[in-house]
Amino acid sequence: MINNGFRHSIDPRLPLVAICLLLQLSPTLAAQAVASGTMMGRITEGSDIPVPNATLTLTLTSTQEARRSTTRADGCYKFEGLASGIYHLQIEAAGFGVVQIASLSIESSVETVLDEKLAPSRQASGRGGSDSNQQLPNAPSSSNKEPTLSDLGLTPEQTQGNPQEQALLDKRTHMLKIHQRMGLITTIPLIATVVTSLNAGGKNTSSASRDLHLALGAVTGDLYFITAYYAIRAPRVPGTKTRGPIHFHKTMAWIHGPGMIVTPILGAIAFEQKSKGERIHGIASAHGPVAIVTAGAFGAALLSVSTKF
Repeated sequence: MINNGFRHSIDPRLPLVAICLLLQLSPTLAAQAVASGTMMGRITEGSDIPVPNATLTLTLTSTQEARRSTTRADGCYKFEGLASGIYHLQIEAAGFGVVQIASLSIESSVETVLDEKLAPSRQASGRGGSDSNQQLPNAPSSSNKEPTLSDLGLTPEQTQGNPQEQALLDKRTHMLKIHQRMGLITTIPLIATVVTSLNAGGKNTSSASRDLHLALGAVTGDLYFITAYYAIRAPRVPGTKTRGPIHFHKTMAWIHGPGMIVTPILGAIAFEQKSKGERIHGIASAHGPVAIVTAGAFGAALLSVSTKF
């Protein structure tokens, strides 16, 4: 065909070249299409203490494509959408040595779980090689100057907390503070109820003493259930575990909680028997022992969060 004085023709080798290029690109395109691998784990220190805000950099060695993830408050992290291949992993956290894993195989169809423990910066550890000179990238040259978060390789986005989780934590802290204060207030009528119980039974049949004991018991019960409400309704923070004094505090609640329900019931039965001039008998006779155990468990629960042991 002649057009503008020039001859145009299609090279018969062009389709063959196009097919070869497509065959070369197809493995790469297929690998990208199935980039659905997942890697997760938990970063801790010492006795299984979570390390929050640790930075994990995962680099695919074949393409040098890097992905980053930051640990949450519970020390957990997660990478998603990973292509199959060999990766290099670097873990960094303020105050800890850099951990590097030079060769990490990830399959797109398998969920990889990797937990690591960090050591203080002077005891840097690693697998597959570590470089102590890279513990503080971009660190200031003067040892007298405290490193900033940017000196540690953390971006502003990585240092900002999750607003939803922070709001949840603030609400839980506020409600537990009210719970603690109400618990201390409840001890006042609780002690007074125990003291007046000495004159509410036995040989003393004064109705005034029994009425005062009953009134104080009612006030104690009302304040107790208000106290329990703030503990029960305080939102839970995902990933947190109960340890030490708080665990003991909750264990005591399983004793004084039912006790605060049973004690008034037994007291009402005993009150009715005494009002009729009868001696306390039957299940009502357990009112005193149950009340003492309940008060003891409540006091132990208060002390568990007021003192360190």
